[in-house]
Amino acid sequence: MTNENLQWHPAFFAGIQIEFAKEADMLLFESEHTLGTKPKQIDVLIIKKFKNTPIQKNIGRIFRKYNIIEYKSPTDYLSIDDFYLVYAYACLYKSDTNHTDEIHIEDITITFVCSHYPRELVRHLKSIRNYHIDLVEDGIYYVRGDFFPIQILWTKALTDETNLWLHNLQNDIKETEVIEKLLIAYQNHNQEKLYSSVMNIITNANMEKFKEVTGMCEALERIYLEVNGERLERERQEYIEKAVAEKVAERLAEAVAKAVDEVTAQITAQVTATANAKIAEQAAYIKELEAQLALHHI
Repeated sequence: MTNENLQWHPAFFAGIQIEFAKEADMLLFESEHTLGTKPKQIDVLIIKKFKNTPIQKNIGRIFRKYNIIEYKSPTDYLSIDDFYLVYAYACLYKSDTNHTDEIHIEDITITFVCSHYPRELVRHLKSIRNYHIDLVEDGIYYVRGDFFPIQILWTKALTDETNLWLHNLQNDIKETEVIEKLLIAYQNHNQEKLYSSVMNIITNANMEKFKEVTGMCEALERIYLEVNGERLERERQEYIEKAVAEKVAERLAEAVAKAVDEVTAQITAQVTATANAKIAEQAAYIKELEAQLALHHI
């Protein structure tokens, strides 16, 4: 499976829920929140259940009641136009209600999450919008100067200590120590779907590095096999189904060829018998005609 075909967004949705695990009871998570009747979707919408209770998690300290998240996978980048599109989503989300001013504008925040540092966007925000971009923590930038509280999360600059899963939701992990850390951390959550979703995408995106590490340690290899059990079983089933299909096709071709041969033989026999009968009939007719001619001395 190529990186282009990997489903990063579901893994991110799982990963950001893991990040807020300690405060999950105060938050409501929505994936691909649809705006209006046309196909406009917010990647992730996080709603604080208790408006006046602050979020302690580092990537959520900026949160108010309604928090719009835009995620860019490792194969994508955050552009200037993405900024304005999501900004428009925030405005549309505020207006997409049944009652006037049902959602207060001051209750909305915007978060951009990306693997690649958005230099062009940052330059644009500083020079054109006159915003200030402040680094408040590794990988966390506050965009100051707009009515909306806005932050940019550069996942590669986050740390394993505070954001292990979002930090490593990448396709180019280099350090074997990171792989070991992920496998060990996952072992404590291997029955939880959120962790499985994130871990599966990370292993699929960094397959060679995982194989390298698990080949060095039997315990890690066992964890790796647990992580990828579903994928390996799916690949095994696909292999079996392919082999069965090929064998069925082969047997079917043989059966068809045999049936064709049998039908051909039957048709040939029928044609030959019919031809022989016609020849015999003509021969008898000629013989009778000859006898008649002899009788009349012709």
